[in-house]
Amino acid sequence: MSKIAHPSVQPPARILSRVVRTRSRGMATMNQNRASSKHAETVLPRLRLAAIVCMAASSSLCLVSILAWPLQRAHAAADVPRDSATKQMVATMMANENAAALHRDHYVYLSKERSDRTGGHVWTEKVVETNVGRVRMLLTEDGQPLSPDRLAQERGRLAAIVADPDAFARKSQATKDDEAHARQMLSLATKAFLFDQPRPEGNFLHIDFHPNPDYETQSIEEHVLHAMSGTLLIDPQSMRLHRIEGRLPADVSIGFGLLATIHAGSSFSTTRDRLGQPDWKTTQLDTAINGRVIFFKSIAKNEHAEHSDFVRVSNDLTVAQAVAVVEQP
Repeated sequence: MSKIAHPSVQPPARILSRVVRTRSRGMATMNQNRASSKHAETVLPRLRLAAIVCMAASSSLCLVSILAWPLQRAHAAADVPRDSATKQMVATMMANENAAALHRDHYVYLSKERSDRTGGHVWTEKVVETNVGRVRMLLTEDGQPLSPDRLAQERGRLAAIVADPDAFARKSQATKDDEAHARQMLSLATKAFLFDQPRPEGNFLHIDFHPNPDYETQSIEEHVLHAMSGTLLIDPQSMRLHRIEGRLPADVSIGFGLLATIHAGSSFSTTRDRLGQPDWKTTQLDTAINGRVIFFKSIAKNEHAEHSDFVRVSNDLTVAQAVAVVEQP
């Protein structure tokens, strides 16, 4: 809120003498309107004197500012600390997430996914985390076990990974998973978004967020993420993130729509649950991104994934060791 400039309460002598003469000439009128004059006498002397100075300077806006100032100050006192406290809560959660990411344990788990990658089918995969990427093995498709030929293809793919782990690592680093959207949005959180007051939702704190109009985005992806509104669910005991959801309330155009347009309604969400101290793992992912890119080519990214049956593995597994684990019955 911009500061309001308040007039001096010590007017120059010439203005005071003019004010005295004006008051003398108006005394008869004031006596005739004693009822209204009595009400005027209840106004604080400092505000009345300031108002007289403002009228002498022909500044009605100054009087309005003086009378409005106490109310504006009250609103500022109520809003600023509340927004600051919510932002501090989000910053604490982000610090905890960043610290946990530096010491993240690895797991083997089951993943059920329907997405563009699976061709719209439901794939059940066994997944092993390594330092260079996730090793996956397809177990069933649409609830049915793989045919002998399909199983042989899957084992051949895993053998190729063992034969060239560097190629697997490069491909894994180049493929940005949907959890990256959550991490990037969190990294923008305190500077790119404004937060509403937290409210309870079950065992968590619910915080709505929306774009900060003063933030200038630094990339195309930031431009899209910054246009989203959404919610955070934070565990108040550990101050860790349970869920983040972002959605576009309106179309986002890049290059006046010539380069790309992401349509309203596009969204993503990530849900995470506590496995043990300090581990929280993603248990559900949902992504629905629709739009068009250069030359009006349609784009779509749709995914729903559920992760379960987490079991700890060594943090130092090689790619070959991860393949051996994923092939175990």
